[in-house]
Amino acid sequence: MQQALYAISLIVPDYDAAIAFYCGTLGWDLAEDIAQTTEHGPKRWVRIVPPGSGEAGSSLILAQARSPRQAAAIGAQFGGRVGLFLKTDNFERDHAAMRAKGIQFEEDPRHEPYGMVAVWQDPFGNRWDLLELR
Repeated sequence: MQQALYAISLIVPDYDAAIAFYCGTLGWDLAEDIAQTTEHGPKRWVRIVPPGSGEAGSSLILAQARSPRQAAAIGAQFGGRVGLFLKTDNFERDHAAMRAKGIQFEEDPRHEPYGMVAVWQDPFGNRWDLLELR
Protein backbone atom coordinates (compact mmCIF):
# COMPACT_ATOMS: atom_id res chain seq x y z
CA MET A 1 0.00 0.00 0.00
CA GLN A 2 1.22 3.49 -0.80
CA GLN A 3 -0.39 6.62 0.59
CA ALA A 4 0.54 10.29 0.70
CA LEU A 5 -1.06 13.41 2.07
CA TYR A 6 -2.52 15.04 -1.03
CA ALA A 7 -4.00 18.25 0.31
CA ILE A 8 -5.24 20.11 3.33
CA SER A 9 -8.21 22.45 3.31
CA LEU A 10 -7.66 26.01 4.47
CA ILE A 11 -10.68 28.18 5.27
CA VAL A 12 -10.34 31.67 3.81
CA PRO A 13 -12.66 34.71 3.73
CA ASP A 14 -12.57 35.03 -0.07
CA TYR A 15 -11.24 32.82 -2.87
CA ASP A 16 -9.86 35.65 -4.97
CA ALA A 17 -8.08 37.35 -2.05
CA ALA A 18 -6.45 34.05 -1.10
CA ILE A 19 -5.42 33.35 -4.70
CA ALA A 20 -3.99 36.88 -4.96
CA PHE A 21 -1.88 36.33 -1.86
CA TYR A 22 -0.69 32.78 -2.39
CA CYS A 23 -0.32 32.85 -6.18
CA GLY A 24 0.42 36.55 -6.61
CA THR A 25 2.51 37.53 -3.60
CA LEU A 26 4.08 34.15 -2.78
CA GLY A 27 4.29 32.88 -6.37
CA TRP A 28 2.47 29.60 -5.84
CA ASP A 29 0.84 27.81 -8.76
CA LEU A 30 -2.92 27.76 -9.25
CA ALA A 31 -3.32 24.06 -10.02
CA GLU A 32 -7.12 24.03 -10.29
CA ASP A 33 -9.93 26.58 -10.14
CA ILE A 34 -13.18 24.88 -11.06
CA ALA A 35 -16.62 26.41 -10.53
CA GLN A 36 -19.49 23.96 -10.39
CA THR A 37 -23.04 23.64 -9.19
CA THR A 38 -23.86 20.81 -6.80
CA GLU A 39 -27.00 19.71 -5.03
CA HIS A 40 -25.89 22.06 -2.22
CA GLY A 41 -25.55 25.05 -4.54
CA PRO A 42 -22.57 26.70 -6.23
CA LYS A 43 -19.16 25.39 -5.28
CA ARG A 44 -15.63 26.28 -6.29
CA TRP A 45 -12.70 23.86 -6.15
CA VAL A 46 -9.47 25.86 -5.79
CA ARG A 47 -6.20 23.97 -5.36
CA ILE A 48 -2.83 25.71 -5.06
CA VAL A 49 0.70 24.32 -4.83
CA PRO A 50 4.03 25.83 -3.80
CA PRO A 51 6.48 26.35 -6.67
CA GLY A 52 8.55 23.28 -7.50
CA SER A 53 6.31 20.84 -5.64
CA GLY A 54 4.77 19.38 -8.78
CA GLU A 55 1.69 17.24 -9.04
CA ALA A 56 3.00 14.72 -6.49
CA GLY A 57 3.55 17.34 -3.77
CA SER A 58 1.09 18.38 -1.13
CA SER A 59 -1.32 21.18 -1.93
CA LEU A 60 -3.81 23.51 -0.28
CA ILE A 61 -7.50 23.44 -1.07
CA LEU A 62 -8.86 26.94 -0.49
CA ALA A 63 -12.31 26.80 1.08
CA GLN A 64 -14.29 30.03 1.31
CA ALA A 65 -16.18 30.34 4.59
CA ARG A 66 -19.92 29.91 4.07
CA SER A 67 -21.25 30.15 7.62
CA PRO A 68 -20.55 32.15 10.78
CA ARG A 69 -18.90 29.09 12.33
CA GLN A 70 -16.57 28.69 9.36
CA ALA A 71 -15.81 32.42 9.30
CA ALA A 72 -14.89 32.26 13.00
CA ALA A 73 -12.34 29.54 12.19
CA ILE A 74 -10.38 31.70 9.73
CA GLY A 75 -6.91 32.12 11.15
CA ALA A 76 -7.76 29.92 14.13
CA GLN A 77 -7.92 26.51 12.50
CA PHE A 78 -4.90 25.34 14.47
CA GLY A 79 -5.83 26.79 17.86
CA GLY A 80 -3.23 29.56 17.72
CA ARG A 81 -0.38 27.17 16.96
CA VAL A 82 1.73 27.00 13.85
CA GLY A 83 -0.27 24.61 11.70
CA LEU A 84 1.32 24.93 8.27
CA PHE A 85 4.94 24.30 7.31
CA LEU A 86 6.45 25.68 4.13
CA LYS A 87 9.64 23.76 3.39
CA THR A 88 12.33 25.46 1.32
CA ASP A 89 15.65 24.39 -0.15
CA ASN A 90 17.14 27.82 0.61
CA PHE A 91 15.96 29.53 3.78
CA GLU A 92 18.00 32.72 3.37
CA ARG A 93 16.75 33.32 -0.18
CA ASP A 94 13.08 32.71 0.59
CA HIS A 95 13.10 34.56 3.91
CA ALA A 96 14.58 37.65 2.23
CA ALA A 97 12.16 37.41 -0.72
CA MET A 98 9.14 37.05 1.56
CA ARG A 99 10.19 40.02 3.70
CA ALA A 100 10.70 42.10 0.54
CA LYS A 101 7.10 41.27 -0.43
CA GLY A 102 5.81 42.51 2.92
CA ILE A 103 5.37 39.16 4.70
CA GLN A 104 5.49 39.75 8.44
CA PHE A 105 7.62 37.33 10.45
CA GLU A 106 6.91 36.95 14.15
CA GLU A 107 10.53 36.29 15.01
CA ASP A 108 14.06 36.33 13.73
CA PRO A 109 15.24 33.12 12.03
CA ARG A 110 16.48 30.52 14.48
CA HIS A 111 18.53 27.35 14.27
CA GLU A 112 16.87 24.24 15.66
CA PRO A 113 18.16 20.65 15.71
CA TYR A 114 15.94 19.89 12.70
CA GLY A 115 16.93 22.99 10.68
CA MET A 116 16.44 26.74 10.18
CA VAL A 117 12.98 28.13 10.96
CA ALA A 118 10.98 31.34 11.40
CA VAL A 119 7.27 31.84 12.08
CA TRP A 120 5.19 34.07 9.80
CA GLN A 121 1.49 34.76 9.25
CA ASP A 122 -0.56 34.92 6.10
CA PRO A 123 -3.06 37.81 5.76
CA PHE A 124 -5.81 35.61 7.19
CA GLY A 125 -4.05 34.98 10.52
CA ASN A 126 -2.76 31.47 9.85
CA ARG A 127 0.63 30.86 11.44
CA TRP A 128 3.26 29.17 9.29
CA ASP A 129 6.84 28.00 9.69
CA LEU A 130 9.26 28.75 6.90
CA LEU A 131 11.54 25.77 7.27
CA GLU A 132 14.76 24.47 5.78
CA LEU A 133 15.43 20.98 7.09
CA ARG A 134 18.94 19.78 7.79
